[in-house]
Amino acid sequence: MKFTDKLLNTALGTVNGFGKAAPAAELPDGTFDHPDRDGSGYTAGFGMAPFLPEDIEKKKYYIAGYGENNPARGVIDPQYAVAVWLDDGTGRGGNLFLTLDVVGLLSKDVDALKDALKDFRELTGCRGVTVTSTHNHAGIDTMGLWGPLPLTGRNPKFIRLMIDAAVSASVAAYQDRRPGKLFFGSVRVPDMQEDIRTPEVYSDRLSRFRFVPADGSREIWMLNFASHSESLQGCNHLVSADFPGYLREKIRNETGAQTLYAVGAIGGMISMKIDEENLLRKEHRLLESTRNIGARLGEYAISIREETELAPRISRITQPFYVKAENPLLTVAGQVGIIKVDRYRSDDANTLIKTQMTYMEIGGVKTLFLPCELFPELAYGGYLSAEESATGKGSEVNPAPLTELAGDENLLICGLADDELGYVLPPNDFLLSPDKPYLDRGIDKFGRRHYEETNSTGPETAQTIADTFAKVMGIVRETKGKF
Repeated sequence: MKFTDKLLNTALGTVNGFGKAAPAAELPDGTFDHPDRDGSGYTAGFGMAPFLPEDIEKKKYYIAGYGENNPARGVIDPQYAVAVWLDDGTGRGGNLFLTLDVVGLLSKDVDALKDALKDFRELTGCRGVTVTSTHNHAGIDTMGLWGPLPLTGRNPKFIRLMIDAAVSASVAAYQDRRPGKLFFGSVRVPDMQEDIRTPEVYSDRLSRFRFVPADGSREIWMLNFASHSESLQGCNHLVSADFPGYLREKIRNETGAQTLYAVGAIGGMISMKIDEENLLRKEHRLLESTRNIGARLGEYAISIREETELAPRISRITQPFYVKAENPLLTVAGQVGIIKVDRYRSDDANTLIKTQMTYMEIGGVKTLFLPCELFPELAYGGYLSAEESATGKGSEVNPAPLTELAGDENLLICGLADDELGYVLPPNDFLLSPDKPYLDRGIDKFGRRHYEETNSTGPETAQTIADTFAKVMGIVRETKGKF
């Protein structure tokens, strides 16, 4: 994500808020919906629907994820809405998982999508909906940040098209449901990712939920892996789903299974390695490389052999919370209509954004859905020391890693879920430019460029997320203690 100096003068004049903001009401604690026994068995269904404007060749739609004002010049392949319906047979209703091939969705558009599913949820007895994005950098702008600034790149008709596709995919998933068994396994992927910011910390595990229908029909896979979906890179001007589309295609062609793909903790920045990257870019062969990346990751998914059959029990809790919005560019973007976001005012006059996290236990597999691009060290540990950090502060100023709070080193992280707050960084390595904070990239004493800070809500977000998750886990433990 990137803003330019076009917004500088406006930004400096509106640092203290978005203009009119509603008072921040106290948010209720979430409820851990935890069945007291296993269900009768899993049922699952899959649905998928493309969303591509019919007038893509005539009207300007902007490619998201890199520089602003990059109109799409054509189409490689469509973006898709992918849905999985999963019910544990406890009588509490099914869970709907939706993933969209977009760079991200802000909470207002997620709310609009869920509102469009209101009738569907009532008719089906849907227990909960979780919406994630593949963080696709070759899709059409869904947030507004990549248009001809200071104008928005967000097209309301395209958002409507995307929501309609999500509803279609959801209905198809429900209609496709069949009884069967659910398995979980993972495999290390040691040679495909790179971390371009110190410290080098990330999960190299590709995790898979595999639903096997009792009638022997087509399987359904849900994958989780940590990488930006940006293999076509910033020189691309064509719409595509990037490598996740080719990942799904590989699995479908080789096994017949249909796949939902969700990203993990990708901040800081975790991307796919591209061999001979400069040469491929020069020879305009990044599409070839992207297809190969999707196919290789598909091969890893297919290679998973060690699996555990999961008991039919799904527990979930959604917890709303506020994040302090210190980045003045967010205030400007909200004021001038570049992005659509509700603003709240704290008692001490700070501007807040309301968001949420969802924690689930799927057959015992702990999974946390976060509304951001989380730096992996916030999940797994491995913080920089005082001698290594940009601020000179030690790791003691950082929150406890989320895996520690969960009491499970294998906690699955699903990013860009139900919102997109941007990067969330460890406080002891959060550095801003002293001259143009949040506008220019800071450079630390080691010569390292601090880009991600310019696309964050501020240095307090990491602690807020950790504190909220600690509260969630407290509710989880208290609820379980009653059974």
